[in-house]
Amino acid sequence: MQKEPVLLFTRSAGSLHFPTGSLRKKFSQKGCEAGMWKIVTDALPQLIVAGLQYTIPIAIISFIFGLGLALLTALVRISRKKSIFFMVLKAFFRFYVWLFRSTPLLVQLFIVYFGLPYLKISGIAPDGIKLTPLVAGILTFSLNTGAYCSETMRAAILSIPKGQWEAAYSIGMTRTLALRRIILPQALRVSLPPLANSFISLVKDTSLAASITIVEMFEVSQQIAAQNFQPLVMYCLVAALYAVACTLLSWLQGYLEKITSRYVSNIN
Repeated sequence: MQKEPVLLFTRSAGSLHFPTGSLRKKFSQKGCEAGMWKIVTDALPQLIVAGLQYTIPIAIISFIFGLGLALLTALVRISRKKSIFFMVLKAFFRFYVWLFRSTPLLVQLFIVYFGLPYLKISGIAPDGIKLTPLVAGILTFSLNTGAYCSETMRAAILSIPKGQWEAAYSIGMTRTLALRRIILPQALRVSLPPLANSFISLVKDTSLAASITIVEMFEVSQQIAAQNFQPLVMYCLVAALYAVACTLLSWLQGYLEKITSRYVSNIN
């Protein structure tokens, strides 16, 4: 009599379902026999490649775009112009910041990647807005980062003493020139620590890109865990890689803080 095939694992809706009971015990024992070191050495190069190809580039590109959007948002929100155009623009950016700070990042990813294809606009996008996983991920991460960093930049600019503005005006500088030459350099030093923290958080948040089929480090760890039936080992390994990356970024943050503060006098 022909035996029915046994389903080892299935994948649906972005999640993995591992075997249970005797099957899990059987394959776990085989994995242990292969040796912990072999599992790590086999998986580590694949995780590092995925990190270099997707995780780090996505984080860097998204942060650059997010910073540009954050600076624009902050400058518009602190503008003193009273024209109708600027009032509408301020309201738009306030709504943008509220929206992306009030909703989960995972939900934003799902809306951009899975939801926009159903947004059909006659004459512009009759078949919906369809984005590749990479573009959808970078777009969402950039918008989310821009919303949070805009508040950081706005607070940093407003923290500069009013006397700095007055000193710039006294030597004939315009508001734009004073902002570019006097205010923004000082605001950059003030905002550096929270902006660096935002980038470190973004590196970790890129793991959510696995939910929209981007093959970054966490997605690769899921795929390998589905093959060797060692999810604990794989998830601990990818967590260690994230920890190493974030530790290096923290050291870089401290170095940049020292450089930007070298001309600041210490007052006890």
